[in-house]
Amino acid sequence: MTIATTTAQELKQWLDAGQAVLIDVREPSEYAEAAIEGAILMPLGGIHAADLPPLGDKKLVIQCKAGGRSLQACQKLVMENPDLKPINLTGGILAWAAANLPIK
Repeated sequence: MTIATTTAQELKQWLDAGQAVLIDVREPSEYAEAAIEGAILMPLGGIHAADLPPLGDKKLVIQCKAGGRSLQACQKLVMENPDLKPINLTGGILAWAAANLPIK
């Protein structure tokens, strides 16, 4: 199964334009320390396609700390709903921070 990827810079453009829904699959303690503005917390252990917010025509982007857990989440979501097209944030929040993008 091939999962699409995006960069932190591209995700920032999508979020600014209202073109993406961002799901953070880290643990609540990690999310409390640092998060991307607008990210919805859905830890990997409990993420299910049926629980996703309505996407409309927006892209579904999944992120974690470095990209590993978010890739697992993307794969799980596609197995549950083959019509989903999740996009993995390459490098996770670490790449976002390295690009000097805002963290709350």
